[in-house]
Amino acid sequence: MSLPLGLRAWRILTGMASPFARLLLRRRATRDKEDWTRLNERLGMAGLARPKGPLVWIHGASVGESLSALPLIEKLLQHASVLVTSGTVTSAAMMRQRLPKGALHQFVPLDIPGAVDRFLDHWKPDAGLFIESDLWPNLILGASSRGVKLALVNARISARSAERWGWARKSVARLLEAFDLVLAQDEEGAERLRELGALTVQVAGSLKADAPPLACDEGALAELRGQIGNRPVLLAAQTHPGEDETILPAHDLLRGRFPDLLTILVPRHTARGADLEMLCGTRAWKRRSTGGKISLQTAVYIADTMGELGLFYRLSRFCFLGGTLVPLGGHNVLEPAALHCAVLAGPNIASATRAYEAVLGAQQFGLVTSSADIAREAGRLLENPAMAMAAGDAAARGAATQSGAVARIAAALAVLLDARA
Repeated sequence: MSLPLGLRAWRILTGMASPFARLLLRRRATRDKEDWTRLNERLGMAGLARPKGPLVWIHGASVGESLSALPLIEKLLQHASVLVTSGTVTSAAMMRQRLPKGALHQFVPLDIPGAVDRFLDHWKPDAGLFIESDLWPNLILGASSRGVKLALVNARISARSAERWGWARKSVARLLEAFDLVLAQDEEGAERLRELGALTVQVAGSLKADAPPLACDEGALAELRGQIGNRPVLLAAQTHPGEDETILPAHDLLRGRFPDLLTILVPRHTARGADLEMLCGTRAWKRRSTGGKISLQTAVYIADTMGELGLFYRLSRFCFLGGTLVPLGGHNVLEPAALHCAVLAGPNIASATRAYEAVLGAQQFGLVTSSADIAREAGRLLENPAMAMAAGDAAARGAATQSGAVARIAAALAVLLDARA
């Protein structure tokens, strides 16, 4: 089958870029965006031997996708070997800590023809599962041409993304047609994927609802609790530019009622730590990445470190969850909820509408649009710890209603693997 013009152009351009791939990787490694010791994996040269027998390959772009797949990986290991690929240094480090025994990790190859061919020739996967929407044309079409059964798992697409994909509709349709099975998180996303060209689409729910609670270092948790003492805490997690500027005025409003309030800012991108220092202005701040400790004088604690969300969700009965006051669709609401941390969120929740509705509906509050809204809702919870605890418990119950995706996805994949056999 001939490829649409967009995909043909992509293959030509990536082929032309192949001689410069190692140079690109080395430059990225100097900025800590690649692992110096594993650059060959990005060129499709395996760092491990292929295990004997059937092999299921799971690809998730980064930390969130990889972590959400852990329960599914454990289930699949009962029937086959599992190879997990991801594209970031952080996800590789996380997988080193969290992958079940028997599962393997490799960096995903760059989407250039030679690297893709080397990767597929070595691993010869029986099935390939792509988590959410990290769609690399050469990798997907190369696997499909070799007869690898492909599934797009935990698939989601917002109305805005579907519209954006429309400019390359033929290319997108060709990529989606390569998947033998698409398992969408909800019916709205399923319908959009069908309209874009996906053939066999089912609704299975979100893997994130079955993910284990975020882990934390118990020593670090005890240390921070000791530093905070009995001070009231306003936690703002996964924030983006435009949201911290809303949280800090809410902090100022609340300080009038709670003079010893501590606000903890956990930016989505840790590189923003210095920017948050400037935003704090005259407010007394400490920064975690530079070793700052919380003292009685600290008004704002900037938690600009990776992999510690589980720690901070355990420090407060509620949080403001970022990506919701700016048009990004919101971050994973099930993570704080599973740890009995109630959620305040803005109106931009398109990335997981049902999950947000389940959590906020169980709480019976939580939608905010301004500094005044955040200060009002946070003030109620800070004044009444019993209410805050009940809200956290309600959030956990709401999150639990979304579970079951792992079993549904595993059942659908069993049919796919049987077809492969």
